[in-house]
Amino acid sequence: QVQLVESGGGLVQAGGSLRLSCAASGRTFSSYAMGWFRQAPGKEREFVAAINWRGDSTYYADSVKGRFTISRDNAKSTVYLQMNSLKPEDTAVYYCAKSTVRYYSGSSYRTTKNYDSWGQGTQVTVSS
Repeated sequence: QVQLVESGGGLVQAGGSLRLSCAASGRTFSSYAMGWFRQAPGKEREFVAAINWRGDSTYYADSVKGRFTISRDNAKSTVYLQMNSLKPEDTAVYYCAKSTVRYYSGSSYRTTKNYDSWGQGTQVTVSS
């Protein structure tokens, strides 16, 4: 099983930027698509962004499109989430997750059941 460790969260003012990293252990990282999700207090975990195993297809939630960028470095077994123009509503715990597939079909990247390994999460707080 892949172990995932997120980092890079913190407190930032609205309009600021953060870069989240998710480091994976194990050789299988490069073989699978990866995703970022977030969960705010009292809300369900929601999809943020996803990337296929080669890094040549990316997917975003409408709420972050144009502001967030997902990328991966398979040589470093790391996936990133660059977050710009942050808003208070982006405040949440952010989780990275390993998919069960290399390529997503349809909108399968949005569904938590299509991921089988999760990190512990990193807190992002955006002040107004």
